[in-house]
Amino acid sequence: MGAEFLPNGAATAPAPLVLGLQPAALIDHVARVDWSLLDRVPGERGGSIPVSMEELEEILHEVNTHILSTPEDPHPVKAMAGGSVANTVRGLSAGFGVSTGIVGAYGDDDQGHKFVYNMGFNGVDSSRMRMRKGLTGQCVCLVDALGNRTMRPCLSSAVKIQADELTKEDFKGAKWLVMRYGVFNLEVIQAAIKIAKQEGLFVSLDLASFEMVRHFRAPLLELLDSGNIDLCFANEDEAAELLSSDKRAEPEAALEFLATRCKWAVVTLGPNGCLARHGKEVVRVTAIGESKATDATGAGDLFASGFLYGLIKGLSLEDCCKVGSCSGGSVIRSLGGEVTPENWQWMYKQMQIKGLPLPNTRN
Repeated sequence: MGAEFLPNGAATAPAPLVLGLQPAALIDHVARVDWSLLDRVPGERGGSIPVSMEELEEILHEVNTHILSTPEDPHPVKAMAGGSVANTVRGLSAGFGVSTGIVGAYGDDDQGHKFVYNMGFNGVDSSRMRMRKGLTGQCVCLVDALGNRTMRPCLSSAVKIQADELTKEDFKGAKWLVMRYGVFNLEVIQAAIKIAKQEGLFVSLDLASFEMVRHFRAPLLELLDSGNIDLCFANEDEAAELLSSDKRAEPEAALEFLATRCKWAVVTLGPNGCLARHGKEVVRVTAIGESKATDATGAGDLFASGFLYGLIKGLSLEDCCKVGSCSGGSVIRSLGGEVTPENWQWMYKQMQIKGLPLPNTRN
């Protein structure tokens, strides 16, 4: 199907400890905007629903007239490699020194090359990415004055990896597979889980968005009921949609539901911290950092980076949550889902204050 591997020698490189599956590479366009634009964008505020290329281009055009600029941020629109999985594995590599890789596909366009360059620059092994003729996915991330983000991805015309392209070699030697739920990627997700389990990997799943849970709950429940998901992350809004389509579930109920199906279950609560459960142990950890976020984009993804680092280091459930809170708190201090060097230093300081083990490799 016109796919080819990156020419940087996956066979000779050591297998990454954590492998992320992101079927389609993605470039995020992150901008601070006023409320009036959010009122005109299709769908509910705060979530993530797909849009067409025409809708994406229209939103990007409108962004220029609705930008909220600040003296501290002379560049209110930023373009960077994005996607939940990319954010998580990049955070693990750049901030925690954990070896990571990513598997998926990218287009032979400028956006695709930007994605691959950004991953490599941050230490993520992209040798399992397939390059294809076509377009790379894009997403508009609209951030309001309170730091809340509304995401509108355009993936309908983007190249992506197919289920039958995945091989055991993609997964061999890794210990964790990190994924994001998406009904349009269900076939490749199922194929990845099957191979991962054959190769002895733990599997982590993020629930993506409250709209995805609300509208495609049945396939999600099948994944969770399979017993193949070892770790599941949900934010408060996703948790609210999980148990019933006609009433909101309390975070504690959603946590219990997930914990009966996964070894580790985590519900993040934004500025109120998080809940986590492993077996019979349940912990609640407060948030770390400013109560007001500059931009909540990537907060859950970077929380997952920290939590996974904790599991890899053999930390207690409570300390895994504390590390996750430190890393999640670091990304919300600036625009976009990529942590700046200054904010990594902020995170290390918070970890030190909390008595948490610092990564061996620090920026």
